[in-house]
Amino acid sequence: MDCKLRAKNCGGCPMLGMDYAAQLKQKEETVKKLLGKYGPVEHIRGMETPYHYRNKVISTFTTGWGGKLTSGIYAANSHKVLPVESCLLQDEVLDKTMLAVRAAAGACHYQPFNEDKGTGLLRHCLLRRGVMTGQVMVVLVTAQPVLPGAKNFVKALLTEAGKQGVAITTIVQNVNDRKTSVVLGDMEKVLYGKGFILDELCGKTYAISPRSFYQINHAQTEVLYGLAVDAAHLTGKEVVLDAYCGIGTIGLTAADHAKQVVGVEVNREAVHDAIGNAKHNGVKNARFFAADATRWIGEAAAAGERADVIFMDPPREGSTPQFIESVACMAPKRVVYVSCNPVTLARDLELLTRKGYKVESSTPVDMFPHSEHVETVCALSKLDVYQKITVNLKMDELDVTAAETKATYEEIREYVKEHTGLNVSDLYIAQVKQKCGIKERQNYNKPKAENPKRLKCPAEKERAIREALKYFKMI
Repeated sequence: MDCKLRAKNCGGCPMLGMDYAAQLKQKEETVKKLLGKYGPVEHIRGMETPYHYRNKVISTFTTGWGGKLTSGIYAANSHKVLPVESCLLQDEVLDKTMLAVRAAAGACHYQPFNEDKGTGLLRHCLLRRGVMTGQVMVVLVTAQPVLPGAKNFVKALLTEAGKQGVAITTIVQNVNDRKTSVVLGDMEKVLYGKGFILDELCGKTYAISPRSFYQINHAQTEVLYGLAVDAAHLTGKEVVLDAYCGIGTIGLTAADHAKQVVGVEVNREAVHDAIGNAKHNGVKNARFFAADATRWIGEAAAAGERADVIFMDPPREGSTPQFIESVACMAPKRVVYVSCNPVTLARDLELLTRKGYKVESSTPVDMFPHSEHVETVCALSKLDVYQKITVNLKMDELDVTAAETKATYEEIREYVKEHTGLNVSDLYIAQVKQKCGIKERQNYNKPKAENPKRLKCPAEKERAIREALKYFKMI
């Protein structure tokens, strides 16, 4: 299937001309190349019908032929707006809704905002649709707070939408008077309805406001979150931490299978929505906090708080070394990393594996067919510190003692320091090895003075050294 907008340098779906099976293969190979060294990569999960899946649309207003108001998307690598009547990726109901918005705005003689001159009114239009509920939201982004004839616009929009067979649930005016490429501003005014829509996802109902983060592909999101919850291996006894929780979708999906869910998100509005979503769905074992996830987890770990499973769902930039360090301090048994960028995922897995986690599997999910993007669910488990690979050696072929083949004094010191925080000397290690019947080299660590007063290894350090010797299978 092809689209006439591609010839106009749309750039929204660069893989549209490629067979869908070939797209999936290419994405799977990309993930394998980046993540294969950390663990097995499963087959990619594609869509049965990879079209019209976007339940969120953003259009930019501009002047069309004959000075007529129109709207569309920016051409690739430019600031030129390409008028769009319909799109193969967008929800077809939203295509019809946008036509109604343009007709109503034109009838009210609204002008598009000109960034260079600072004139005009309309900047963008954001549309959302609840796939399961059918509810539709219209967000009109204006360059100034006053929307002339707002009541007339609402009336005209509802009428035009009705002609298209669309029932609009709510209409919101968003004011963005800044010089920025960011679509939404900070001030909002509800013109019609309640200012939000509802949708159902993975058996839960969510309130979606203009600025809520909500995945744009409903069908594949259910696949993605299903994989994530399965990867957590929940039994109903676990404490789950949902980092970067947004409006709580992953955490609330997991809540039925966990003892307790704690969500952390820096965006206060999102946390407000998450709390409301938990109440609306009758979920009583979930709590949400508005805080920086890195700081919150670090402080919680320092206070002795623990989580059995941590869900990570960071932005495209991935996580940070500081966050991963905080995760390591909390030491969950499992980490489930939901990634929208395999490049930054690979970078973060390097750090997580250094912190004692093993990648069990990575499963790519095609959330954005016909684009180059791919999501991945990565399941990690904490390694048992006592797991060790055993290698059989013929000792008589080696010119070393049995003790030396197990661990050096430096390795024993490092093990004790890492696991107990204690500093132990070579002398103390030698004393404990002697007690355990491990023969040392002649005169090893023997004091030079005659009749020396030798320090005796304290009981606490002796126990720590014995644990190290057990770990290295020397006793």
